[in-house]
Amino acid sequence: MGRFRPRKSFRLIAPLRSSSPEPLPAWKWEEQGLPRELHDRWDTLHRHCFDPSSHLRLGRLIRRLTHADYGVRESALAEVELATQLIRAGVRVTFLPESRARTADLECRIGCERFFVEVTAMVGSAERQRLPLRGLALDEAVGQEEDRGVILIHRILARIRQKAKQLADYCDPVVLGISIPRADLQGDRATRPEEIWLDLKMLAGTVTVLLMSLCSISAVVISLWDVEPLPSKAATRLVNVELVERPRHQKTQPRVRLLIQNPQALASLSELQRVSICETL
Repeated sequence: MGRFRPRKSFRLIAPLRSSSPEPLPAWKWEEQGLPRELHDRWDTLHRHCFDPSSHLRLGRLIRRLTHADYGVRESALAEVELATQLIRAGVRVTFLPESRARTADLECRIGCERFFVEVTAMVGSAERQRLPLRGLALDEAVGQEEDRGVILIHRILARIRQKAKQLADYCDPVVLGISIPRADLQGDRATRPEEIWLDLKMLAGTVTVLLMSLCSISAVVISLWDVEPLPSKAATRLVNVELVERPRHQKTQPRVRLLIQNPQALASLSELQRVSICETL
């Protein structure tokens, strides 16, 4: 996979425990068909997330990274990537145990402050040849690229609504991380991904409006790996939105990452939490 590249080393934020089980050697990763570059990330998580619950979850993530289903693989990869980025930003991360009750994936602490993170990947399906245009206003259907960008926004909104029901019972701040490896939502098709042009200001604005009615979600982090941002027509921007846009040829990080805070959240991110999450962008 193109996004796996060696990373710079970073300092530890928690002491190692001698009772921790030994991480898998690199040859074991190759034996399971996993890229060697991913071993460094998992080893980092293994050393920092040293509690039994995290180690159990990491073992399951390894199996999911080699799963036959593309969505399962991408979901596990998104969880590993975001957890590693949070650790690099100085956050103490614990993987929460899986249960029948739908809960968040990560418990994160900065000093005495705590917040939770739910990670999801949007992959679509290989059978989807053409996304439907039902429900879109006529003035939104300007051209094929813009159409598909608007449809992508609608699907992101639908995923946020779905996850908000799962995260309604938390009292601490909750961050929803959404990873979109293919903007055309065509699953793991071998064909070249379609070029999707996306109005980032429209995305930020519509997500903000939606979040104001979903008070349980404090913020959303959206990672878009292969979109083409539409040129901005205005210099104005929303104060609750942080945006990082990378060059097209840079393949090791998402093309665009956004942090969209909820102005009406019941539990808002503190400034320290906001800054730490911004470092992951």
